[in-house]
Amino acid sequence: MKRVVTLLSALSLAIPTFAADPAPVASNPYLANVPVSTGPMVWPITPSGRGMRPYEMSRIISPEEKAKMMKQMIPMMSMATRMDVKDVMNMMATKYKAKAGLSFDDVVESMKLRANSLNFKLVGHSPMWKDIQAVLGDTTAPRMEVFHYCDIAAGREVLKYAPESLIFLPCRIGVMEDADKNIWVMTLDWDTAWIDSISGRMGAPDALMKSAADIRDKMDNIMKAAANGDL
Repeated sequence: MKRVVTLLSALSLAIPTFAADPAPVASNPYLANVPVSTGPMVWPITPSGRGMRPYEMSRIISPEEKAKMMKQMIPMMSMATRMDVKDVMNMMATKYKAKAGLSFDDVVESMKLRANSLNFKLVGHSPMWKDIQAVLGDTTAPRMEVFHYCDIAAGREVLKYAPESLIFLPCRIGVMEDADKNIWVMTLDWDTAWIDSISGRMGAPDALMKSAADIRDKMDNIMKAAANGDL
């Protein structure tokens, strides 16, 4: 996710506020091949519509606003990177390939043990491959399961700042066999280090950044332990 968001942030920085403004010099390597728009990028952000108090929701962004922004943004991403949807999904993921010789159950057991040692609570489990078999009658799909984890203290800080982040919680770790029977451990890329390179860290408070980093570090620790078969 950090690379996708970095690219989007780079696009916003590369586009002048007014068409008459001179194009900025791209000192950031991510900006090197980003085309500059001939007009302003319209972001669906209004200061008066942003929640400022803990747990306060921001205003609803209409489907029309989102569609307008994406229509402006996607063509530039395509020209800059030639990315397709599969590339975007790959960039949004952090994943580790399990060591050869480890079974699916070995990986899951190591993941649970490490999560427990880090006080990361298992709050849900979705055996998707069983549902694919039962509902769709598809017995060719590889084994895939999703495990839901929660660090309640870190989650509270994230939700206080942006209650809309509830859609990403609890944190999920997927374990999946691929087409070649390799086992993978993966999650949404929670790395927020790229924000430090942006002036003002996009308004993110210290407590939020600390909580986000804590979530990221624990998730990474858990996934590496799973992929290595650590006990």
